[in-house]
Amino acid sequence: MVIDDIIGNFELLDEWEDRYRYLIELGRTLEPLPKEAYTDENKVRGCASQVWLETTQGQDAAGAPTLTFRGDSDAHIVRGLVALVLALYSGRRAQEIIDTDAAPLFKQLGLAEHLTPQRANGLRSMVERIKREAREAATA
Repeated sequence: MVIDDIIGNFELLDEWEDRYRYLIELGRTLEPLPKEAYTDENKVRGCASQVWLETTQGQDAAGAPTLTFRGDSDAHIVRGLVALVLALYSGRRAQEIIDTDAAPLFKQLGLAEHLTPQRANGLRSMVERIKREAREAATA
């Protein structure tokens, strides 16, 4: 799903219960990970729920490194947060990922005030992991 569509849909929902339901629906749109992707290496540290991110590195037409992510979680709302983060970062050039600050988006969507501290920490851990992999790809 495209990040602008997600933002637009969020803005149509006034109640936080509806936004949580929407996050759960977003999570259901994730492509299932293959069994072999559920490894310790793909597990995101710092999340209370279990979260896995699988990274594939490629190149764009100009030869710049790109990163594509797939992910999953064992918790419905967190799976939706994974889908949100992937919509923001997956398929982009490494430098774009490094330059994209997720905090303003999370604030705009109201996630900062409405997520439990554990979920907020997990969300930060996912973003940090993605940015670290982008930095590694950019310097390789």
